[in-house]
Amino acid sequence: MLRRIVQVCFLIIGGTLGLILIPDLYNLMFSNDIPLVNNPYVSVILGSLIFYLITFWAIDHVVNFIKWIEESLVKAPITDIISGSIGLGFGLIVAFLIGYALNAISVPFLNTVGPILLTLLFGYLGFQVGFKKKEELLGLFLKQKRKPAEEENAKPKNGLKILDTSVIIDGRIADICQTGFLEGTIVIPQFVLAELQHIADSSDVLKRNRGRRGLDILNRIQKELEIKVEIYEGDFEDIHEVDSKLVKLAKITNGIVVTNDFNLNKVCELQQVSVLNINDLANAVKPVVLPGEEMNVQVIKDGKEHNQGIAYLDDGTMIVVEEGRNYIGKHLDVLVTSVLQTSAGRMIFAKPKLLEKAL
Repeated sequence: MLRRIVQVCFLIIGGTLGLILIPDLYNLMFSNDIPLVNNPYVSVILGSLIFYLITFWAIDHVVNFIKWIEESLVKAPITDIISGSIGLGFGLIVAFLIGYALNAISVPFLNTVGPILLTLLFGYLGFQVGFKKKEELLGLFLKQKRKPAEEENAKPKNGLKILDTSVIIDGRIADICQTGFLEGTIVIPQFVLAELQHIADSSDVLKRNRGRRGLDILNRIQKELEIKVEIYEGDFEDIHEVDSKLVKLAKITNGIVVTNDFNLNKVCELQQVSVLNINDLANAVKPVVLPGEEMNVQVIKDGKEHNQGIAYLDDGTMIVVEEGRNYIGKHLDVLVTSVLQTSAGRMIFAKPKLLEKAL
């Protein structure tokens, strides 16, 4: 089908050029005037015939070139195409306006060659500016949509929630979305998906399982949960770190980064980017433990310091038991002495109740 279209285009071009050029070309080469050659129908047929013969040599090259352009456009992200097209459109409009103004100047060179040069120059500049500013353009579309008139006095909608790799692999984000505590639009950047795919294809069994778990969590969020999910297909080619790309995306979209990475949490706070840490949420809903309370725990192993023992609550909270090394493998009543709360988790320090009685 494509070959037929190319052949038809060649015939149309050949007929048009034949109508315009063949009579003048013949009169230039031969002094005598032949009425048959000056006939426009004959000129069109001769031009079409010449270009039809050219197609036998050129059609394969033209078809391959068109297919190469088609494959390049299909592989390119839609954001690149849209942003480049917008920039190209603005560039051509500017070139047209300047060329229209030049028509008022009676200079043959400016009136003929000027518009062509302006079209090429501003078309190129517009495309380049639109392509390189795609992040800012996309940020305008990803920001909160304007509310309908009847909802102007309603409660404002939540912002965009941008997921990082760690929180996707963790899996608790799906349960949080299901309970309705996380509202708004979930944004999954393409570079996060690429990192997940890289982890899922790893030769290391543990990494491969974590990557596949992350992909399963995304499928669950997108297909099973009633929450809006968008894929951000852009990328920041000048930035190599995925965490830095997340911070950049959050800045240009006024979004909120959702993570359980302690370091990314600190980076977001330093750069004044809104962040939701799943570990903070998990710690917030844990039972409150106050100094002086009594607990019964099982000492599992020894701690880092001398004579320390380590125990755990059912929710995974670690309890450091002073002088608890001698009770490894046993259940023990302890008294809470202090609680350390951080974004990385909660630690409870305690001492054996028997030791308190002895004192």
